[in-house]
Amino acid sequence: MVSETNLDLGTVLDRLEHGIIIFDQAGRMIYENLAAYALLGNDLNGIRTNGWEAAAILFNTRQTDPDNYLHAIRERATDLQEPVRFQIYRSGEVMPCWAVVFDDQQGNPCTMITLDVSDWTAMTSLVDRFKDEMTEAVLATQGHIDLIYHSIEEALNSDVKTLSKRVTGFARLIGVHMHRANRFLEMLERMEDIRLGQVKEQARARRRRIDLEAYLEDFVEELDEIMLVDPETEAHDHRARLSLVIHGNPILLASSHYLTRILRDVLRNAIMYSLVGTPIVIEARRMGQRVQIDVIDEGYGIRKREQERVFAPFQRARQPQVIAEFGYGLSLYLCRYEVEAMNGRIWYESEEAVGTTLSIMLPIWDEVSSSSSSSATP
Repeated sequence: MVSETNLDLGTVLDRLEHGIIIFDQAGRMIYENLAAYALLGNDLNGIRTNGWEAAAILFNTRQTDPDNYLHAIRERATDLQEPVRFQIYRSGEVMPCWAVVFDDQQGNPCTMITLDVSDWTAMTSLVDRFKDEMTEAVLATQGHIDLIYHSIEEALNSDVKTLSKRVTGFARLIGVHMHRANRFLEMLERMEDIRLGQVKEQARARRRRIDLEAYLEDFVEELDEIMLVDPETEAHDHRARLSLVIHGNPILLASSHYLTRILRDVLRNAIMYSLVGTPIVIEARRMGQRVQIDVIDEGYGIRKREQERVFAPFQRARQPQVIAEFGYGLSLYLCRYEVEAMNGRIWYESEEAVGTTLSIMLPIWDEVSSSSSSSATP
């Protein structure tokens, strides 16, 4: 235990690349680490002198949504009793931050703000991979088109059935490449929204009252109209595996645009990483001031040693059943940002060879929230 050692926590915190500043109940700054000065520069002198109010002025710069003001972030961290993710603008870039409220040894509440170094490694990797994917898709598609033309030119020496089979096969391969290119473009767009710090603003602008029972019924019906899984995945009636279990009639406040995209990503994983014919359940219930949605499968599960990779970008479990399916290892990374932008959280429980339950928790709808979102678009 730390208390039984001579460990100097101040020295440890100074070694971190994350900036840390702590305020007491009166708003005085009572701690900073070296990284905080490196990230905030001379502005930290003003925070030392004027405390919380100076930090609020600095961190609220370019914020237009009162829910993103530092006072509101602290209130949310106090109410939830868990860390709250937010972001500030610094030197023209978005800086990810966390706020957490805890009690000191006398039981007085303190607020800790951590500041992360902006890291766009995932974005850079995505762009690099996108270029490779697009190059491959364009070359392969052009090759298949040339083969189609060649097959048609030789049609006089082939029967109609043979020609039809060749053309259909080439068209299917083109469809696979175009489907993957479209998926990659969507991911690139979502990642760009994260990079520019636009996800929370867009999620708030789109939020509305969602009758979850009616919404989920429509969501399942619309699965017939989209290609949910990769075209090379064996074709089956995925809807036949899917069932809804809705307790009561939960009403939530969220963006149906983001929620649909998130649920499709989660459901796609549940389908791809489970055996054909095993059930998949979407279950929803109210949990206090929140609504919880669980997507439950009886799939391959995730090995304990690989569970930390789930929400990391471009990381996939190394199990043979997972590697066999085409994927980028990016969807849950994107989902996490979009769920948190709607003031929610996402987590999972999994056991190898038993299955996985991925859970999403979002705020309930009430009269107060409806008045603030009455003009929002879905």
